[in-house]
Amino acid sequence: MTSAQWIARAEPVIMKTYGRYPIVPVRGLGCELWDADGKRYLDFLAGVAVNNLGHCHPKVVKAIQEQAATLIHCSNYYHIPQQIELAELLCSLCFADQAFFCNSGAEANEAAIKLARKYSREKYGPERFAIITAAESFHGRTMATVSATGQEKVQRFFDPLLHGFKHVPFNDAAALEAAITPQTCAVMLEPIQGEGGIKVPSVAYMRAVRDLCDKHQLLLIFDEVQTGLGRTGKLFAHEHFDITPDIMTLAKALAGGAPIGTMLARGEVAAAFSPGTHGSTFGGNPLMTAAALASVHALLDEGLLAQAESRGRYLTAHLNELRKRHACITEVRGIGLMIGMGLDRPGGDIVKAGHARGLLLNVTQDTVMRFVPPLTISEAQIDEMVTILDDILAELTHP
Repeated sequence: MTSAQWIARAEPVIMKTYGRYPIVPVRGLGCELWDADGKRYLDFLAGVAVNNLGHCHPKVVKAIQEQAATLIHCSNYYHIPQQIELAELLCSLCFADQAFFCNSGAEANEAAIKLARKYSREKYGPERFAIITAAESFHGRTMATVSATGQEKVQRFFDPLLHGFKHVPFNDAAALEAAITPQTCAVMLEPIQGEGGIKVPSVAYMRAVRDLCDKHQLLLIFDEVQTGLGRTGKLFAHEHFDITPDIMTLAKALAGGAPIGTMLARGEVAAAFSPGTHGSTFGGNPLMTAAALASVHALLDEGLLAQAESRGRYLTAHLNELRKRHACITEVRGIGLMIGMGLDRPGGDIVKAGHARGLLLNVTQDTVMRFVPPLTISEAQIDEMVTILDDILAELTHP
């Protein structure tokens, strides 16, 4: 079937929750996708920072095939070996002592909110429940994570929101300190804001956040759903600031494209969850955790952290060269392969022009081009993208 035929079939049966482009991907390999018409695309969105290993990484494919032929799912009423191995691996790589598995970043953040409230209630009393988050943050689409998100466009139409969230400016320690009250139990932040426009905070701010949490005995939650697992050149983005949280959430890149999320926590905090207080039917099932084990091992074994750092420098340098030639580019910012290019105008036309030329780009906050390609991207592929983008900018801004 052609792309047009698939789109026509979707129209009457798929809810309109996405502003979909007229592209129907049917096959992927590495940093490339092909649509139903056979057109090839260079992918600089990577499933919105999901496909860190590229599409169909052979180790992930093999793990899924082998596990699917053995045991796909069983209940969390029983012990799941692959889940245990993944928890051991992740905890060995970070500050955490225990893990909870679910299906997405929103679910991981929902679990973090519940854990923070339950821990604080048991330790300090029921009046301690409020969580401070940042303006322009994004934490998910459930009611709790929409309430935590600091963007009105995400919250619109869903009042009343969950009580107990306060939003303060990002990268402003004084504003954060002023927002702390006796009801505050936690601070929840993305170490680098993704949907908010690839905003990188200062080291001084991040360390001040940790200090304020320690001073007021607050839990620090890092939402690393988009930033974690090598995206910034470190396994976890908070490593750039030489601090650790009390709770961390991961999802997107954890299983090489398969749906999984996790919440990781220090042992004292994790102990607040007891049987019956939280759960997930599919969370951490054998198929997803087998895929995640293969994905994390590939990330570590194939030198992709260092590659994300070096390719990020290469891409940033080339985008800064474009900035010299195109006045519409106001700024290039980011870490590793999580890069934002600020524009003085909306970027939607650039995205569409890229599609026509076989390039998948993304714009967030209307005027920030977001570059989150697979960590396996080559310099030659970066060169190809930059050449296409250069031509697009010339055509759109210098007619």
